[in-house]
Amino acid sequence: MDPIVLAAGTALVRVMATDAWQSALDGVVALWRKARPEQADAVEVELVEVREQVLEARRDSDADTEQALAGAWQIRLRQLLRADPGLAMELQRVLDEVLTPALKPAEQERIGSLVMKATASGHGRVYQAGRDQTINEK
Repeated sequence: MDPIVLAAGTALVRVMATDAWQSALDGVVALWRKARPEQADAVEVELVEVREQVLEARRDSDADTEQALAGAWQIRLRQLLRADPGLAMELQRVLDEVLTPALKPAEQERIGSLVMKATASGHGRVYQAGRDQTINEK
């Protein structure tokens, strides 16, 4: 999945639990108005409902639900970009100017994505890590 879609879907769901929620809502609905105007009002209603689920998940310390909601919005954003690839720059703008700044610095660091690919042939080994890695071979 496109890294911008992963980051935007995650940031969107996290922003739902902040005071900047309204600007995030406006930014995402504006994307729909450009690509699929007939769906924009329904998307707005859905985002409001999802926000309630996010707030409930936060109250219950239910990170799994919050992660699942982010995944669902990542899929929705990917579908939107497939319908209109020209919206990628606008999605990046919403991410950079609306969603990310609304998050606390620690959460801003966690919305990025890392894509790693490796191939080993024969009996070769591949070691990849997004952070620390310890390898003890004997």
